[in-house]
Amino acid sequence: MRYSKQTDYSDWDEKQHEDRHQGSSHHKRKRTSHSSAHDSKRCKYNDTQIYDSLYSDASSFHERDNQERRYVEYRNNFSQLSESKHHCRDNESGYHNHSSKSSGHSGRSSYKRKHKTHHSKSHHSHARSHRRKRSRSVEDDEEGHLICQSGDVLSARYEIVSILGEGAFGKVVECLDHKVGGRHVAVKIVKNVDRYSEAARSEIEVLQHLNATDPHSTFCCVQMLEWFEHYGHVCIVFELLGLSTYDFIKENSFLPFSLDHIRKMAYQICKSVNFLHSNKLTHTDLKPENILFVKSDYTESYNSKLKRDERTLKNPDIKVVDFGSATYDHEHHSTLVSTRHYRAPEVILALGWSQPCDVWSIGCILIEYYLGFTIFPTHDSKEHLAMMEKILGPLPVHMVQKTRKRKYFHHDQLDWDEHSSAGRYVSRRCKPLKEFMQCHDADHENLFNLIQKMLEYDPAKRITLAEALEHPFFSSLNKKNTVL
Repeated sequence: MRYSKQTDYSDWDEKQHEDRHQGSSHHKRKRTSHSSAHDSKRCKYNDTQIYDSLYSDASSFHERDNQERRYVEYRNNFSQLSESKHHCRDNESGYHNHSSKSSGHSGRSSYKRKHKTHHSKSHHSHARSHRRKRSRSVEDDEEGHLICQSGDVLSARYEIVSILGEGAFGKVVECLDHKVGGRHVAVKIVKNVDRYSEAARSEIEVLQHLNATDPHSTFCCVQMLEWFEHYGHVCIVFELLGLSTYDFIKENSFLPFSLDHIRKMAYQICKSVNFLHSNKLTHTDLKPENILFVKSDYTESYNSKLKRDERTLKNPDIKVVDFGSATYDHEHHSTLVSTRHYRAPEVILALGWSQPCDVWSIGCILIEYYLGFTIFPTHDSKEHLAMMEKILGPLPVHMVQKTRKRKYFHHDQLDWDEHSSAGRYVSRRCKPLKEFMQCHDADHENLFNLIQKMLEYDPAKRITLAEALEHPFFSSLNKKNTVL
């Protein structure tokens, strides 16, 4: 779920199709109760060695993944990325400030994109049969979305300004709240379909718990302002935020964030999700799309090396959103959770999961912020495991022996042919984690040490977020907090 002025909701449709609703059992659950020093030296590196081995055949990558997540939009010339942005560049030479802008107010083309549907006619019929009876004066489309437009008013209070996005769950609209001085809010209008309504009510309960525990949003969780029903549609009102971190990267030509911004964003994410964990919750769907900037204003400069304008975020403050899949420790745990690229190995191997699966997702998010793209671009579980082994080394034998997913293994080793088409694909695009480093100063070493600990295979050995907040990568922030 997203609550920003510019966010793409297509991943909901893809996740529903990819997982075939295997991970949706939490939608049907019934909640019973709530559980009570920066190194400034410059580094030199070889652009070609860093990126060409991964992306020498960009066209074949696009052909292979044209039905996958938006990462097919990668730049063709990946070696340019190493000259850009934060990683050990020379004193900002070649940069000239042009303007200051806000991504939140830029064009809305990303919302108007048509979303592919993977549902058959029989599914549509089945969905319709689960809709509640409703007034004929308000119409739904055949999938259960509320048909609405600019100027419509919800609950005699919220005037729709624009539609921000649409997905399998429903749609999100920007509204003016006429009872609170015309402030701008985001309203999530859930489909008039039982299973989505049930999921929304679960999310409301989680948000009520979190907002009551942290009324001032100290722990960076999105604030729910209220909720109501509108002709069978559950509607949740949120504070209006900026772009998602994914959309900011996308609109910035997939250029990565600066290391300083990664540090500040990572600290807030760890702090926020650690707050969830301390309240016996697991988010289960952490990804760049579900991390939103409070404000996504930016300055724009011309990068003479890349020969293009480059956006630099003004304020890296973030909030975590989308608690529709959040699960309490005492609740039923669906076998399959998380969006593919951020899914932990214990989930893939059906070994059971808890809070450490969120830590794995954060590790994947941080490397994506650093590079501008995911390191696990796949939708096949065995291929995903092969990528993990290429980047992180062999899976632990005890996890292999314990899994019931025997089809992935032969003699306790991944059944993977490196000489097959899929094997060559993985070999071209994956390499040991430390080889993704673009500089070897203290800050980069600390970041990769933290990511390595987050991407520990064994969830019992994986770093906790309480431990992560004390990691040397955050030492400069912790010193400032101590002074304050």
